[in-house]
Amino acid sequence: MSPVPHSDSAAEAASAVAGSVQYQGRKAARQGSEQRRQAILDAALRIIVREGVRAVRHRAVATEAGVPLSATTYYFKDIQDLITDTFALFVERSAEALAAFWASVEDDLQAMVASLAGSQQARQELVERIVELAIQYVLTQLNERREHLLAEQAFLQEALLNPRLEQLAQSHRRILSLGVVHFFQVLGSGQPEQDAKVLTAIILQMEYQGLLDGVERLDISEMRAILTRYLYLVLGL
Repeated sequence: MSPVPHSDSAAEAASAVAGSVQYQGRKAARQGSEQRRQAILDAALRIIVREGVRAVRHRAVATEAGVPLSATTYYFKDIQDLITDTFALFVERSAEALAAFWASVEDDLQAMVASLAGSQQARQELVERIVELAIQYVLTQLNERREHLLAEQAFLQEALLNPRLEQLAQSHRRILSLGVVHFFQVLGSGQPEQDAKVLTAIILQMEYQGLLDGVERLDISEMRAILTRYLYLVLGL
C-alpha cells in the first residue's frame, strides 16, 4: 500500500457539515436575541448531560438559562423543537471542533507519510507514533471534554427513539469519519471508508469504556495492543 496525496481537506469538509446544520425553532432577528437563543440551547444541553433528555422542559430550561419562561416558548413552540435544536447545536459545535483538530494535525499527517517509503522499522515506528496520538486523543476527550462525550451518548440514544434526529445523527456520524477517511487516504489505503469506520468504532468504544469505568481504570496497554494490531493489518506489517 503506497501513500497517495489527497486534495480534499478534512477540516474544510467538517466545516461544510457545520454550515449545513438546520435549526427548527424560531430564528433570532437581532444579535441580542441570538445570544438568548444560544443561552437557552446551552442550558438544555447542560440539563441533558446532568439528568438526561427526559428532564428537558420549558420551565426547567428557562430556570437553568436564567431567562423568562416566555423566552423558551417564543423560540421553541414545543419540547421536540427545543430538543432537536439542542442537538443541532451539539452537531454544529462537534463539526467546528473536529475541523480545528484536523487542521492542526494536517502538517504532521503529511510528514508521517514520508515514513511509509522507508524500512519496515520506520513503518513500525510510524504506527507507534499514530497509536500514541490516538491514545492521547482519547485521554484528552475523557479528561477535558467529558461533558461533550456524555452529550454525544445522550444524543445517539435519543436518535434511536426520535425520527426527527435521524438526519442530524447521520451528519454527526459523517463528521466523525471525515478526518479518519482523509487519514487513511493519505496513507494510501485502498479502502479508506471501511478502514475509517473500524478505527472510529474502536476510538468510540474506548471513549465509552472510559466514561463507564472512569479514565483512571482504562487499560492503556490493551488500548495500545488493539490499535497496534489494527494498524499493522491496515499497513501490511
